Amino acid sequence: MIRILFVCHGNICRSPMAEFIMKDLVEKAGLEGEFQIASAATSMEEYGNPIYPPARRKLQEHGISSEGHRARRMERRDYQDYDYLIGMEHYNIRNMLRIVGGDPEGKISRLLDFTDAPGDIDDPWYTDDFDTAYREILRGCRGFLEYLRKNRQ
Repeated sequence: MIRILFVCHGNICRSPMAEFIMKDLVEKAGLEGEFQIASAATSMEEYGNPIYPPARRKLQEHGISSEGHRARRMERRDYQDYDYLIGMEHYNIRNMLRIVGGDPEGKISRLLDFTDAPGDIDDPWYTDDFDTAYREILRGCRGFLEYLRKNRQ
């Protein structure tokens, strides 16, 4: 079982979008039994809140449900519980490293690091650009899934 935790600042936009996009890709590939996929925040600001409505609507436009999501904060034990901890931007990575106390096993990466154009995914909470966020997260998830397929054999 491959265990993945997607992480952003509040766990109401980018990381739950990544969680549900990745679940959709895995399901369409017939691999859902091989994955455990979740998401979390580096802050407590949105703790317990559902996915942000514009993010939910963007997923729905693509036939992806985010039903039942509630924001939670990443915890130190997540480092042991997950094989991959994937942040959306360098600020997330910095905060993730602070929360877990380092990355001795090399589990922490940015999502777009699995693409041919590594970089940060801007927070659509501030940019109000959920189209770009969706496209970048989808590209990152596809690249990450391809990476996992190549490296699990």
